[in-house]
Amino acid sequence: MTGGTLEALGARTPRAAEYGADAFVVCDNVVRIYRAGSVEVQALQGVDLVVDEGELVAVVGASGSGKSTLLALLSGLDVPTAGRLRVGPWDLMAMSAADRVVYRRTMVGFVWQRASLNLVGYLTARQNVALPLALAGRSRRWRAARAAELLELLGVADGADRLPRELSGGEQQRVSIAVALAAAPRLVLADEPTGELDTASSQEVFDALHTVNRETGATVVVVTHDPLVSGQVARTVAIRDGRTSSEVLRRMVGRGHADGSGTAHGELAGEEYAVMDRAGRVQVPREFREALALTRRVRLALEADHVSVRPAPTGRSAGRHAAQDEAR
Repeated sequence: MTGGTLEALGARTPRAAEYGADAFVVCDNVVRIYRAGSVEVQALQGVDLVVDEGELVAVVGASGSGKSTLLALLSGLDVPTAGRLRVGPWDLMAMSAADRVVYRRTMVGFVWQRASLNLVGYLTARQNVALPLALAGRSRRWRAARAAELLELLGVADGADRLPRELSGGEQQRVSIAVALAAAPRLVLADEPTGELDTASSQEVFDALHTVNRETGATVVVVTHDPLVSGQVARTVAIRDGRTSSEVLRRMVGRGHADGSGTAHGELAGEEYAVMDRAGRVQVPREFREALALTRRVRLALEADHVSVRPAPTGRSAGRHAAQDEAR
């Protein structure tokens, strides 16, 4: 077992006592600070996130919110500045450079937004899928069978002997997903995989990610701006200013219909929740703050079944409220 796993590192904390002990992916107060000379940029300011094994999760947020940085950390391409980051048995804070190579080759499949970063232009689709298996020392027969299996799974078997430029954008991305799956990773990360595609192609690519999640059992984390994608997953996590700010949880309502494979379809109804970290911090959306003029101070009150948040009084009313509070 390699040195980067929790077992090899001799972790002694009982798993039941850990935050996210039973989760597959655990981000515990993860911080990432970039330094350029005397300037510091806090890309992540304490992200808390747990993802169960086999989940398909969408991560959304404005440009610069930190979501792509989060994927870079989960993929092992970057290292957190502080916090705790675990994927399965791997402690990503403690891995050596050699461990990271093994982790990326065996544990993670990555799909970039631009297909040119996923595919070698002078290789066919079949050869692209077989390439990581050749680098891993797999036999020619194994590589051929695995490439055919994945291209068939993702609906691009007809393009197996075509070069990337001879495929549509959606087909290129589905081949890219096949490449990411070649080594049977347990975690698949996709960074804006539909960002350069039209609506129909985007749907094909997202359906392919659903197929991957359902048929292989891989955990899938997708970073996206596309509401078509984020609206079709059971869980969407929003990142704002380098922190997890809210989650939308969706469930199937209505019986819907069955497609040709016998899978039942209905409508996903979602409800948004603010995320509270273990220090009790909650991000209040900007529109809420502006509507009630919530600024530096707010008044909290514990009610029978909820906590109310009100603007802090100002001027003369502030003194009156303070006196009333003291009298109580």
